Amino acid sequence: MSARRPSEDRTNRARRVLDIEVRALAGLRDRLDASFTRALDLLLACRGKIVVTGIGKAGIVGRKIAATLASTGSSAVFLHAAEGSHGDAGTLARGDVVLAISYSGETEVLQLLPVIRRFDVPLIAMTGSATSSLARAADVMLDVSVTDEGCPLGLAPMASTTTMMALGDALAASLVEERGFTAEDFALLHPGGALGRKLVRVDDLMHSGEEMPVVAETASLKDVLVEMTTKRLGITAVVDAAGGLAGIVTDGDLRRGLERAADIRTLTARDLMTRTPKTIAGSAIGGQALAVMERHKITALVVLGDGSRKPLGVIHLHDLLRAGIV
Repeated sequence: MSARRPSEDRTNRARRVLDIEVRALAGLRDRLDASFTRALDLLLACRGKIVVTGIGKAGIVGRKIAATLASTGSSAVFLHAAEGSHGDAGTLARGDVVLAISYSGETEVLQLLPVIRRFDVPLIAMTGSATSSLARAADVMLDVSVTDEGCPLGLAPMASTTTMMALGDALAASLVEERGFTAEDFALLHPGGALGRKLVRVDDLMHSGEEMPVVAETASLKDVLVEMTTKRLGITAVVDAAGGLAGIVTDGDLRRGLERAADIRTLTARDLMTRTPKTIAGSAIGGQALAVMERHKITALVVLGDGSRKPLGVIHLHDLLRAGIV
């Protein structure tokens, strides 16, 4: 039998840690109970801000949880537990909710308890010890206990910080759904960078007004060609007598129409058009428009008003490229 290679030893060690963390997450999932619901109710009822606090590795996790909450529509801040006892506890105010994170439940987080009680602020504890001082002081205790951290020395928190992070994500995701937080709301909070560019609304990028290619159903082949050539988007919307979208004509539709026509002089937009084109709402974000184009392998979409069949404009793949969305 050949000796095990060092690379195999390394990957097996890595798999062991990952397996431990997977089991920790599965255990966390199976333990979810009414405590999670009560914690969520407190966060939903919060009229102030969610103050996340912790220290050490739990504090680092707390910063991430606070940032996730803030980016998904909750007013949230991080309060370092040690700094809180040296003046930063002034961050707290009536109407807030505190989410305190400590695996042992016996860290400097406890120094904030007098301030929390003075302001009569609800306290949610995320801890691995149901009998700890923090758990006993909390209005709701969320159990993030693990049977094995995964650290070869048995010292560094690994699996426990994974469960803390995941439970924070579960709270944030639940708040997003219960508050009806939308992609448009998310866009308002992320105006910069690549993410912000993907969240630009379609109606901010589309060709509208005189720039929008549009013809009537009765338009002749010549009128269709002129409109498409002038607007240079490879597409034109076709509208009925009431101004509603009847279809679109693309470069491909033109070629196919010319091939099958007995007399091209009689062709109208109605004869050439695709009657069930892909469309998108003007309130949609650029990333959604890109997803529709990629899914259907097309390069342009007619933009409609919410709940309307009247074309507002046309958005082309090149518009998304110029906006940095692709």
